[in-house]
Amino acid sequence: MSPNAPSAERRLMHSRATLVQVYAREDGLFDVEAELRDIKTRDMQLSAGIRKAGEPVHDMLLHLVVDKHLNIIDAGSVTHAMPYPGHCDRHGNAYARLKGLNLLKGFRAAVKQQLSGVQGCTHLTELCQILPTAVIQAFAGVVIDTREGSDDGQPPFQLDRCHALRRDGEVVQAHYPRWYRQGEARAAAPAVAPASTS
Repeated sequence: MSPNAPSAERRLMHSRATLVQVYAREDGLFDVEAELRDIKTRDMQLSAGIRKAGEPVHDMLLHLVVDKHLNIIDAGSVTHAMPYPGHCDRHGNAYARLKGLNLLKGFRAAVKQQLSGVQGCTHLTELCQILPTAVIQAFAGVVIDTREGSDDGQPPFQLDRCHALRRDGEVVQAHYPRWYRQGEARAAAPAVAPASTS
């Protein structure tokens, strides 16, 4: 039996969905839209009354405008559904504080410092944490050069950023031989997430 297989009958209680979409704009910038939605499978008593099963308890959207260097040019949020209407969404658009940050340079640490706890919304702040890797995925091969034969003399962006793409690993040896370094990656890549993605 798979360790993830259910061991008994079960029923769905709650569903959280996150969606990140990145759009290329005609002006050379990019729109990043990140949505978080929580849905219960039962009616739930909230301060504003009964939230029916299937109706979102949380439905929140973060919007960023970023440049090709992953600098945040503009930012904001909208809350469509919340447990405490008139309160959850009264944070003075705290997420405009993301403006000026870079998704690759200390972003997660800055979000924690500026928006954790009572400074923002728990759910929107959590949603921020997935933005760096989601935008990198959108930029890979289009904005960020991920090829073996890069002309700038720099290794492909993704090397040493996960265990599969260690510079001393089989994947790099097979697909990026120019950058393969036997026995080097473990010393070069820290055991925790690199500071550039925190």
